[in-house]
Amino acid sequence: MKKILLIRLSAIGDVVMASGLLNAIKAKYPQAHITWLVEPAAAGLLKENTLVDQVVLWPKSDWQAMWREKRWGELWRTIRAFRQRLHSEQFDLSLDTQGIFKSAFLGWLSGAKRRVGVGKKEGSHLFHTETIPRVDEKPNMCSEYIDLAEYLGLNRKDYRMSVAFSSATEQQVKQLMQEEGLKGPYAVFCPFTTRPQKHWFDHHWLELTQTLRQRGYQLVMLGGPGDLEHANAIAAQGDVINLVGKTSLLGAAAVIDGSALLVGVDTGLTHIGIAREVPTVAIFGSTRPYLEPLNDAGRVIYEKLSCSPCRRHPTCGGEFTCMLNIDADKVIHVIDSIVPSDRTVRPSS
Repeated sequence: MKKILLIRLSAIGDVVMASGLLNAIKAKYPQAHITWLVEPAAAGLLKENTLVDQVVLWPKSDWQAMWREKRWGELWRTIRAFRQRLHSEQFDLSLDTQGIFKSAFLGWLSGAKRRVGVGKKEGSHLFHTETIPRVDEKPNMCSEYIDLAEYLGLNRKDYRMSVAFSSATEQQVKQLMQEEGLKGPYAVFCPFTTRPQKHWFDHHWLELTQTLRQRGYQLVMLGGPGDLEHANAIAAQGDVINLVGKTSLLGAAAVIDGSALLVGVDTGLTHIGIAREVPTVAIFGSTRPYLEPLNDAGRVIYEKLSCSPCRRHPTCGGEFTCMLNIDADKVIHVIDSIVPSDRTVRPSS
């Protein structure tokens, strides 16, 4: 396999989890040239990763705008130009790790003669030359991507998530943290995600804040610009260094990498914590992407109810009991099981 197109368009957490394919491919085929096809929102995660030889952006919003506005001719010319660009790369293999119509269609558009995809959702298999089944509800993190790796004859042991950033990004983050007064060991909070049923309740975050500060941690909160109003409300009550909206995606990864602990919900930043092997507690409720992280750094708190995981269709009327029932004491108990005694921070006397 000389030229490979890897397709995982979104979201950030899924791009993080699919990144293990990079290590697995390069371990067996060191000379392979890997192009990653991705949407702009997640592309920043890949731009400093030396295992990715090329990043190609799929301009989803532009195509959607042409469709909505019925600019059929312009859309057709744009698709044709994109097809020509992909064809010029002469891919030997495309890997549709997303397994839905749009990702499979783009794999077919690439012209790769061998097109391997995961699952048959939305008729995606019609664009594949080979389709492997997607087994839902597996407990293992990255299970569908590991299944794909094994199908390709890659070594499961080489599957390691890869979130890489440059020394320049690391230095920028260090400067930012100095400006924010971050001096000692710190814990990272990642409270924000795309749907309200995946959020942990603010009063739980505040209780956790009090306990961790008593143990000597400084606290840092991460998120995107759209989370800033909510983040300000939490930070005002909890004495948290609020870096929400102040870092790039890779900058947030560098902040996480330097932390002693991460606590987060089902969001891409939480998965980055596990990828970077930072002690991480992931709080899941309406979703359950995995129960068993890839390494010993991660722990999952998930208490299944009769209605969970409800994913995008909660039936609780906004009570979100699955997250409400997980209190700060339960999180602290899990933290105590993963933070080694020599990394536990205590207040100075």
